[in-house]
Amino acid sequence: MINTHELKKRDLYLNKLIAFRDTEPVKVVTGIRRCGKSSLLKLMAEYLKGTGVEEAQIIEMNFESHAFNKMSADEFYHYVKDRVIPEKRMYLFFDELQRITDWEDAVNSFRVDFNCDIYITGSNAYLLSSEYSTYLSRRCVEIKMLPLSFGEFLYFHDFEVKESRSALGGMRTQVYDKNGERYELREVFDAYMRFGGMPGIADVGLDQEKAMVLLDGIYSTVIVRDILEREKRRGQKRITDPVLLRKIVLFLADNIGSNISVSSIGNTLVNEGLLEDGKRKGAPSAHTVQAYVNALLESYFYYDIKRFDIKGKEYLRTLGKYYIVDIGLRNYLLGFRNRDGGHAIENVVYFELLRRGYDVAIGKLDNTEVDFIATKMDEKLYVQVTESMVSEEGRRRELAPLQKINDNYEKIVLSLDTGLDASYDGIKSLNLINWLIEKT
Repeated sequence: MINTHELKKRDLYLNKLIAFRDTEPVKVVTGIRRCGKSSLLKLMAEYLKGTGVEEAQIIEMNFESHAFNKMSADEFYHYVKDRVIPEKRMYLFFDELQRITDWEDAVNSFRVDFNCDIYITGSNAYLLSSEYSTYLSRRCVEIKMLPLSFGEFLYFHDFEVKESRSALGGMRTQVYDKNGERYELREVFDAYMRFGGMPGIADVGLDQEKAMVLLDGIYSTVIVRDILEREKRRGQKRITDPVLLRKIVLFLADNIGSNISVSSIGNTLVNEGLLEDGKRKGAPSAHTVQAYVNALLESYFYYDIKRFDIKGKEYLRTLGKYYIVDIGLRNYLLGFRNRDGGHAIENVVYFELLRRGYDVAIGKLDNTEVDFIATKMDEKLYVQVTESMVSEEGRRRELAPLQKINDNYEKIVLSLDTGLDASYDGIKSLNLINWLIEKT
């Protein structure tokens, strides 16, 4: 059992659960395996105890545990019913609930039969697909959990950021570990870009060999439990070819942030010799590739992003992009070496925008592209991401699409090397690392 006193806080998500405490909707925490969902439920249970809820009012079940994973929905219902205290408000925590067949019938019965507040987690988006969520009469709220942000990475690895005055009179940011060793902020960011944000990395330390073992375990569990062993669902193509699945995983990892057509993936794999034709005649069909890509999206291993025509004000069906949920997993898949730094930092920015509550799209404007259009309520933000704004050519390339947009919403360029200018005609040039750790 997890020792809750050693759990690191994930306030971004815990505060969302607290905000929905004792409301009717079932609270559903979704996200890739091992991103911290189980720990979040533990943190919420500890929070409840701190507000006076008795331990007997809290029922916790992890369906990855052998004690529960063979339960039927009926056994599940009676297990909970036997522990409900009459006249008391009960708090029910169910981890990896998708492993129980017909779980939704039991959860709906809990809502009807008992005075309870329900929290569940799942590592597959099918948990909330239309077929299942209708059983809950749409009475659920989803909290989407991601691996650690760079700010959380600093906290989990016991780094403290301090500012001091530089020789030139400005402010300099440096980082100290728990032993008082001093590092440049860029050094620690480079570690984040290498190891990624899976919380378990903090337990093994920034050791490449141990990190590889941990990431291999996450990858294998996602591929086997959430994809290859997933139940046969109505209207869904079964994922049966582990070789094809891995090739698609590697292809998407190598092409994060690139415009990709699903119909072209199979042909590309064959043309580049990545798939042996052998028993296959030609490339796998676009329908097959789409089914495999959908399975990867459902398991939260990859996220897709659509294109938005800024002039036409509509989403386009053509060429979207894919980003991998954790940059450490990409390095595990492709090897720890410097590659494609621009798309790698773009990947990090995409997920940071999601953490900050934005809906994110790619912007198309004539024949140019804006990396991200981020919208939230009445707020809109146009974002370009690049490694450097030092060269004139690089500046011109990044600024041109933003300069074409004639509305008054904020426009920023995020880079690791901003050059000397802080803005260009109202377009802000911001240091990417400082932006990642700013308080929002």
